[in-house]
Amino acid sequence: MGYINILKTGTDHTIWMKGLEFYRDELTLMEKRLLEIAGKNSSEEIGKSVEHFQNQFMIQQKNISDLKHEVKNYVKAMGFDAQSHSGHVDDSYISKGNELRERYEQLEQIMNALRHEFNDFLGKWM
Repeated sequence: MGYINILKTGTDHTIWMKGLEFYRDELTLMEKRLLEIAGKNSSEEIGKSVEHFQNQFMIQQKNISDLKHEVKNYVKAMGFDAQSHSGHVDDSYISKGNELRERYEQLEQIMNALRHEFNDFLGKWM
């Protein structure tokens, strides 16, 4: 187990938190648009699509919430470790940061695909 200067861990976590807030807000807007469409159309086909998107929105809201929680815990733990070791942290924070980066990038890909799918749906029903 080695220690590195906390500055080498980077500041990606601030970008992730802003991105997660953006995606959370975006899901809220998509949900509102979905409810508008559902209120104007009552066909069985649209009902299935509405249910699909509602499920996807709920799943992604949970994924965002979980990732935000993990990022906050990561930053908090890293801060405590840095205080305990004069501005240095256990080098395992590098791998944890890489893991969180991968999860954030996966979430971005999912959100981009969901946005595209939802926009196609809007184009069909508006």
